[in-house]
Amino acid sequence: MLIRTKFQLSLMMFMEFFIWGAWFVTMGTFLGANLMAKDQEISLAFSTQSFGAIIAPFIVGLIADRYFNAEKILGIIHVLGALLMFGLYSATDFSGFFPILLGYMILFMPTLALVNSISFNQMNNPEKEFSVIRVWGTIGWVTAGILISFLGWDSQMGLDDGLLKYTWLMAGGVSFVLGLYSFFLPKTPPKAKSAEKFKLSEVIGLDALKLLKDRNFAIFFICSILICIPLAFYYQNASPFLTEIGLENSTGKMAMGQVSEVVFMLALPIFFSRFGVKTTLFVAMLAWAVRYLLFALGDANEGVWMLLVGIGLHGICYDFFFVSGQIYTDSHAGEKYKSSAQGMITLATYGVGMLIGFWAAGQISNYYLVNEGIHNWKSIWLIPSGISVMVLLLFTALFKKEQTKIYN
Repeated sequence: MLIRTKFQLSLMMFMEFFIWGAWFVTMGTFLGANLMAKDQEISLAFSTQSFGAIIAPFIVGLIADRYFNAEKILGIIHVLGALLMFGLYSATDFSGFFPILLGYMILFMPTLALVNSISFNQMNNPEKEFSVIRVWGTIGWVTAGILISFLGWDSQMGLDDGLLKYTWLMAGGVSFVLGLYSFFLPKTPPKAKSAEKFKLSEVIGLDALKLLKDRNFAIFFICSILICIPLAFYYQNASPFLTEIGLENSTGKMAMGQVSEVVFMLALPIFFSRFGVKTTLFVAMLAWAVRYLLFALGDANEGVWMLLVGIGLHGICYDFFFVSGQIYTDSHAGEKYKSSAQGMITLATYGVGMLIGFWAAGQISNYYLVNEGIHNWKSIWLIPSGISVMVLLLFTALFKKEQTKIYN
């Protein structure tokens, strides 16, 4: 790959995930502090990610893969996204905020597939080249978090002054720049001919349901959905939790999770090839249980190390389960169901699993609301920790050890 092309794709990834990280991490805190949203409303806001994940395959499969260049669709979406971001910045209550956010996420979620498509189209050896490009997305997410804390938008003074609303302007500005920049990215023409028949079952992964006849894959599939329930607790509650207990520069500290993601992404091939798929997934689920237990026991004073370790476990939690899970799915699917299988897993996890998780997190957070704006966080975090343990026990009991030829 040409150095110029590598730079173009790396910058694209950086801005793509900078935009997402600039508002997604702090949205729960923003909604509570700026729009006085209730826990159920905050969970509804985060659920827009799941709605977007469910609808995304239709946009990519029906439009991007058949009629228009991917880079042009990416550009149009991000320009429109910048306008919607300004609408989110201007919202004064949740009823005006939610429909704009829903529209934005329906547009944004397909861009995650589009940036991958644009990247893969320029690669001769994706197995070696993609990680070098994709890591800049993680760096973009981390940069957004550090910048928010550096500017003091997530500090107590910043919250009192309502400064978190500027995260939407920051994300919108970068979205507009990426929108214009996208038109200058390498051309990525549609792969399918417009005359070809659109197969809904293939786009959303129904063709890959045949893989569930394999006992191990069926167990993995069920556990993937279930583990997304505690995952949703982290995305939805971590920022409000850290802010409420008084941890300074919480957004910047949460960026440590993405730093660990880079580290464990590099360690994953070695661990996977040495210990196999069952042990890798076991360690990931155990890390989820430990992380939430640390959140339950930690505090912003003597127990702050527990919070930081819990945040740092993000790399193991995410990479060792979801990335290794994608690899495991790919190895089981074969050439015929490769795309369908990944679509099925994405729809099941980010769509169904996290939708259930966001709803549950909202209900449980509201149940343990002690006073206005004060939660019993210990009880809240023990629940996803317990769920993680139950999924871990289910997986350990039913998933049979198998050899998966990866990284050889």
